[in-house]
Amino acid sequence: MASFGKTGVLIVNLGTPDSPTRYDVYRYLREFLTDRRVIDYPWVARQALVQGIIAPFRSGSSAKLYQDLWTPEGSPLKVYGENLVEAIKPILGDECIVKLAMRYQEPSIEETIQELLAEDIDKLVVFSLFPHYASATVGSVHDEVMRILRKEENIPELVLIRDYYDNPAMINCFAENARAFDIPSYDHILFSFHGLPERQLVKADRGNHCAKAENCCGVIGKHNQYCYSAQCHNTAQLIAAELGLSPKQYSICFQSRLGPEKWAQPYTSEIIKKRREAGDTRLLVLCPAFTADCLETTIEISDEYHEEFIEMGGKELDLVPSLNDMPQWVEAVAGIIREKAGLKQRVLA
Repeated sequence: MASFGKTGVLIVNLGTPDSPTRYDVYRYLREFLTDRRVIDYPWVARQALVQGIIAPFRSGSSAKLYQDLWTPEGSPLKVYGENLVEAIKPILGDECIVKLAMRYQEPSIEETIQELLAEDIDKLVVFSLFPHYASATVGSVHDEVMRILRKEENIPELVLIRDYYDNPAMINCFAENARAFDIPSYDHILFSFHGLPERQLVKADRGNHCAKAENCCGVIGKHNQYCYSAQCHNTAQLIAAELGLSPKQYSICFQSRLGPEKWAQPYTSEIIKKRREAGDTRLLVLCPAFTADCLETTIEISDEYHEEFIEMGGKELDLVPSLNDMPQWVEAVAGIIREKAGLKQRVLA
């Protein structure tokens, strides 16, 4: 079949406030946390919780953290995203129109899709900067894309890239960043992933396997291949193998839990405490759920957890930088997009 239009490539990350002011952080938190896939409570309860409690009370403290994170160029998450898109454009070539969008705040997915449709694209590829599938991240992006497109009379061919947690090029990028550190000098390595409520993990399991056996996420297979936790475990295991680490040299854990309910475990904060109680004084942390450094890496790990570890008597807790806009990651993203969307390899002169 003849193809007359170009391919639109939508690269999406979570989002960021427009500025580190309390008002903009409040707007961001309100949009983010009222997403039914992020806090999956009934509508009335979700609105009351977020708009009545979380956003008003948390926006002030969060704004202070964003002020520490902010750079002269703006939010690192957005700056790295913009750099990534600009670097990918020449690799994918003129037949692709590549744009960045944020699931929450600006540039919005809706605004960016309308820009792509105005270019008469005949295929739309959606690439989320989350390697692991979760309803609250990739699922929310895909939900929003479909909400927008269902209003269109002429819908382009749609390619939704679900996950790439075991992509060899991505694994190599994380391993390469870790090799910049003197790995043998550390007592233990932590692979810290963003957490999810355990209830959401169970809810997403169609086969009723979740939490039915001890360490059910430890080995990925047909029964749990779509489980967020199992995908995270597999990513950590692949990076560890690339670095030559034995199972005793590293731990897999989850950070950023919110509220009193049970989240994916073990918690990063508890593993840090246990490693210190075991006598460890130097920890190295990788965060492979985040392809760009953000509040959860730069502030939560490098500042907050580092400070807690030092107060416990530890000496060093170092964070391995994320992939951000490193050239190898740019090539990896382009390769994943080409493979998943069936695009031809472009030979650069």
